[in-house]
Amino acid sequence: MKKEYFADLHIHIGGGSDGSPVKITASRKLNFPNILKEAAFKKGLDIIGIIDCASPVVLKDIDQMLAAGEMKELKQGGILYSDQLLVLPGAEIESREENGGQVHYLAFFPKIKQIKKFSRTMENYISNITLSSQAAKLTGKELLKIVDYHGGIMIPAHIFTPHKSFYGRAFKTYTEVFTAAEWEKIPAIELGLSADTEMADLLPELRKKTFLSNSDAHSLPKIAREYNIMELESLNFNSVLKTLKRESGSRIKKNYGLNPELGKYYRSHCEDCDSIFSGKEAVLQCPECGSKKVVVGVKDRILEIAEVKKPEHPVHRPEYVYQVPLLDIPGIGKKTAAKLFENCGTEMDVIHNLSTAELKECMSSRIFKKIIKARQQNFSFQSGGGGTYGKVIF
Repeated sequence: MKKEYFADLHIHIGGGSDGSPVKITASRKLNFPNILKEAAFKKGLDIIGIIDCASPVVLKDIDQMLAAGEMKELKQGGILYSDQLLVLPGAEIESREENGGQVHYLAFFPKIKQIKKFSRTMENYISNITLSSQAAKLTGKELLKIVDYHGGIMIPAHIFTPHKSFYGRAFKTYTEVFTAAEWEKIPAIELGLSADTEMADLLPELRKKTFLSNSDAHSLPKIAREYNIMELESLNFNSVLKTLKRESGSRIKKNYGLNPELGKYYRSHCEDCDSIFSGKEAVLQCPECGSKKVVVGVKDRILEIAEVKKPEHPVHRPEYVYQVPLLDIPGIGKKTAAKLFENCGTEMDVIHNLSTAELKECMSSRIFKKIIKARQQNFSFQSGGGGTYGKVIF
């Protein structure tokens, strides 16, 4: 019998537990042991993908925790922490495509020995393997061969964003880089914070791909700002892979994410006159000042390359639910969130699991009203753009 699990498969590591840097733009508090505690005991996640595990700094932390018995490696792949949290060891690699494009890809591996071998291989193509998301002297096609050789799977990350992504930065169609057989080896794509199912399904070539909504967390509080519900046979890597491939009846049941209009790169932004645009047509050049220095927004890029006018959702496509994380709800700061975790349980408990009566008992009436509004999506928002997130308004 299949069970439902909360999953966020894109979490960065800022540094090692010894303070060594890994992801320069991420918080140093975002180390391997801290991520596990946050994800399991505060966020209430069941599955996480940590995508800086090819760094020797992170591999050292993993070995130490395994040796100490704080977690264990599973025969069916993945690492189990505290008998409740499945960790998928992964890496984010930045390609250099033949057309000059730069693309971020996520790679996940069932076993630690596989990602260690992958790390040693990547030392030949990356200037500093210790640091995260370093540019590799590889195309996506070449990287796919390496990941596949080492027994991993590869997924394009934040696939539409204007900086370092598959469609946003490099290609209009997969045929520009992959053969049909190679494209088949990629089981899923990550939507990114400024896209959702309605937008992505304007590209028919994505019909067979499973969609993922992940946090791309650069700090502990941002873990699970976007996540998925997976239906799995059991909690291990192989079951997750079956779900991504939609085998044996396994599937993603729901995607939870921000409304795309809250994303930093939802619409195009002119760097010269600082304008952010709206409308039904793609904005590729500034209509205000005529400048070509425009950061093309996610929606604008999709409108530019879309092959259909209306989204065509395949039967297997799950519902995409606009969800507001606790810390994005006005009036809920870190102190209030800490009280909620202490009195009510995890973030997933507060947002999904607790009944209305249980919520009333464990929080103030003021916060209760906000949580109910968040659950019912009863709010408005100020759109984001130009590298700035939008805001939720109650």
